Amino acid sequence: MGKSYPTVSADYQNAVEKAKKKLRGFIAEKRCAPLILRLAWHSAGTFDVKTKSGGPYGTIKHSAELAHGANNGLDIAVRLLEPIKEQFPILTYADFYQLGGVVAVEITGGPEVPFHPGREDKPEPPPEGRLPDATKGSDHLRDVFGKAMGLSDQDIVALSGGHTIGAAHKERSGFEGPWTSNPLIFDNSYFKELLSGEKEGLLKLPSDTALLSDPVFRPLVEKYAADEDAFFADYSEAHLKLSELGYCVGFPWQPLYFASVVSKASLSCPNSLATDADEILQLAVVPWKGCLRYSSMARNNAAQKC
Repeated sequence: MGKSYPTVSADYQNAVEKAKKKLRGFIAEKRCAPLILRLAWHSAGTFDVKTKSGGPYGTIKHSAELAHGANNGLDIAVRLLEPIKEQFPILTYADFYQLGGVVAVEITGGPEVPFHPGREDKPEPPPEGRLPDATKGSDHLRDVFGKAMGLSDQDIVALSGGHTIGAAHKERSGFEGPWTSNPLIFDNSYFKELLSGEKEGLLKLPSDTALLSDPVFRPLVEKYAADEDAFFADYSEAHLKLSELGYCVGFPWQPLYFASVVSKASLSCPNSLATDADEILQLAVVPWKGCLRYSSMARNNAAQKC
């Protein structure tokens, strides 16, 4: 049985569409797609399937969660987006941040990721330590993505392809440089570069190279390097799963959404602001793998820092 979703009001859906247009223009203008995608991923990636806690429910806007080491720099993303969020008070932060992630992939040339509104903002941030560590290997990736979040091996490799945009800052993570030569273009270059070996100026983290040594992960890397359409299809599916972790209504651990926005429905769930431009350009960050993913877009004239 497929997943069911809340029914939001016409006003809410209209606000989603208007916010999406605003986000498209803003993210394109500021060249901050990696930053916004990372915010969405880190918001969602705290979900724990055993305790049904954490996940994409807006808690990352709170200072306590922003203070987590893996979220270093994401306060900038929250501040950047706040003026747009204020224009749409009907939207939850949970929906707004995940919508931003969908738009970030779209405007950089990536696949369309379905978006289903209706997430509720939860009051309490999850405990620290749930996000992946880029210095570790395949066992760690499976522990975090598989055991904790309930995602598959295919999801792990597809989501790793998000490294195709963005770069790392040595002063923040100990690593430096982009993963690809065009760090504002969402394509399958990450996998091609991974298979090509070390290349001056391009980054490969331990968690990236771990994909090559794992007998299940490597064939997927090779598949995505050879077939961008296959990567896009699997990435879209994996991103959707990530953005909807724990997204159920009517269960003890997930209260019904407020009636002014969502109708009461019985739903099933499968198992499974830095305002200164110069400051923004210096401090953008990229999606995933803890505090080790920060974007420096001024490399090989590919892009500005976001």
